Amino acid sequence: MITQDKRLLGGVAGAVLLAAVGGFSVARCTADPAAETPNAEKAEEGAEAHTDNLAITAEAIRAAEIAVEAVRAGGLGSEILAQGTVTATPTGEAIVTARAGGAVTRVLKRLGDPVRAGETLAIVQSRDAAQIAADRTAADARSVLAQRTLARERHLYEQKVTARADYEQAQAEAAAAAAEARRAQVAAGAANVTRDGSGAIVASPISGRVTAESVSLGAFVQPETELFRIADPSKVQIEAAVGPIDAQRLAPGDRAIIELPDGRTIEARVRAVTPGLGGETRSATAVLDVTGSLQPGLAVRVRLLPSRGEVSDAIVISEDALQSLEGRDVVFVRTNQGFRAQKVTIGRRSAGRVEIVSGLKPGQMIATQNAFLLKAELGKGAGEEE
Repeated sequence: MITQDKRLLGGVAGAVLLAAVGGFSVARCTADPAAETPNAEKAEEGAEAHTDNLAITAEAIRAAEIAVEAVRAGGLGSEILAQGTVTATPTGEAIVTARAGGAVTRVLKRLGDPVRAGETLAIVQSRDAAQIAADRTAADARSVLAQRTLARERHLYEQKVTARADYEQAQAEAAAAAAEARRAQVAAGAANVTRDGSGAIVASPISGRVTAESVSLGAFVQPETELFRIADPSKVQIEAAVGPIDAQRLAPGDRAIIELPDGRTIEARVRAVTPGLGGETRSATAVLDVTGSLQPGLAVRVRLLPSRGEVSDAIVISEDALQSLEGRDVVFVRTNQGFRAQKVTIGRRSAGRVEIVSGLKPGQMIATQNAFLLKAELGKGAGEEE
């Protein structure tokens, strides 16, 4: 009897995890001598079919990193394979610059630190900031004085003491002073001047993490010098390079499947396709909206499913999902108890994908990544049973 704490062959780390959780067992049928019938051949065939079943717990599947994916019809012509790169959306990355020239007196965040929108990253002590703060104070004072003068001139004009021209002059001066005060206030806000007016605050406009830092304590920086870069990993998109013919088959809203380096797959949608071709690559760029946190710069493989693709009943799977078992081409179909080795007939192959002509139905869940672990365990179980 095969115990549940066996280790898989091949020295695969995922298999060791499977053994730790006791996930595998090969299903068998043991014959009762008292129940033997003349129809022994059929019973033997049934037992052989049962050995294609592999019992495995959900915990063991996760520990072995066996990816499971639903299959769909469409054939190789219904997919466009492309290489893509994870990039930040326009609102997912921010370049933080110095708003005023001066010496860096405080650095509050370092590379990799999380930040919130509006949080202070550094402080620059600056004569420019002091001048901006002084201009704001002076403009506010002139505005207050102009408003008081206007109020006095209005009273005198109503008492018919002064001429109307004096009152109108006071109105114009008050409006000009108010406009100057607003300008000075906006300038101080743009420079993010500290309360005491001695420096400028360098703050993050978005929430995320510090991905680049080019600031040192005490260093003198010029206005608009880049000090930090902030990226929000939840605001990313994928840019995939597609050929000019394939680009014509794509439309906004088309589905896409992103294959990550660790074997996981995630869903995405085509947001747009660039109308022109790149000068060097001579290819268009499909921009995909994707949910979840991905690292900008990560290279991924993209399977685009164009709405104007070929019509075919063939099912397409990855070559990793296809296994050879005792001379048969099989895939491992997910069952309530684990997996079942399902014999299939294959068709065309292209770029790591293979068509399944028969043996699978759309919507069935099959093992993709690390499917060879299931084959190894099933073969081991058959050998021990003999």
